Amino acid sequence: MSDEVVDEVIQKVAEAAPHISSGLMHRREYVGEENPSDEKMMEADVWANEFFKEKITSIDGVGEFASEEEHEITDCGEGLSVAIDPLDGSSNIPTNNLVGTIVCIYDERLPCSGENLVAAFYILYGPLTTVTVAREGQVNEYVIEESPGDDVDLYMASEDIRIEGKNIYGLGGNKAWFDDVEDLESELADDLKLRYGGALVGDFNQMLHHGGVFGYPAKEGYENGKYRILFEGNPMAFIAEAAGGASTNGERSILEVEVDDIHQRTPFYAGQKELVQRVEEHL
Repeated sequence: MSDEVVDEVIQKVAEAAPHISSGLMHRREYVGEENPSDEKMMEADVWANEFFKEKITSIDGVGEFASEEEHEITDCGEGLSVAIDPLDGSSNIPTNNLVGTIVCIYDERLPCSGENLVAAFYILYGPLTTVTVAREGQVNEYVIEESPGDDVDLYMASEDIRIEGKNIYGLGGNKAWFDDVEDLESELADDLKLRYGGALVGDFNQMLHHGGVFGYPAKEGYENGKYRILFEGNPMAFIAEAAGGASTNGERSILEVEVDDIHQRTPFYAGQKELVQRVEEHL
């Protein structure tokens, strides 16, 4: 039953993706409100959240729905728990840079650690709209193509993706804020190419395909990091580890971190195993 629910969540989100992509054009303004993480919300954030919420909570077998844009968990009955970042990188919308959607599925009531994940995936709204799925220890990327009606077709683009190369790195934010990793950034810059676009899905996707390491350290004002562990840290760590890579908060795998609050934050690093180990040793 749980496999069927996971299949349906992926399918419903994939079906919604073309509508989200086309609907961003007219929703590029800020609405004057902040989400539970004290970030300014765009009209697109609010709209995408409601769109996905309606789709996901209608699925038989989804027991809980949690969103980065909402304070509380929505109880849907019995079943799996779905957590979503409806529009990751939405601040990129006004400049027409990459944005995405991150979804993860837990077999435990929320909040809980990433060890309870059964699947995680993200949509990337780029030149192509793609969905990258991690489940059962494998990561596959599909191109989403609209078909007549509201259906979509998923075409395999990359099968059994593995993070093996050491080619690129990215550290979110301004390195002047990151006293603990300033030396590390300089060391990585000697060996790797810098890639940073300001949207987790875009930066992570580059790293996933080219090999390397990406992270967002703790910083002044964000002593526990910036990324929300349920909506961003856990799913991306799950994908990285399923692709043969690793993740860390500086001390242990992101997936091992205990989670007590749905909007709990975490320092985040993920990528090729040796590079993540290098980060951990430095910290």
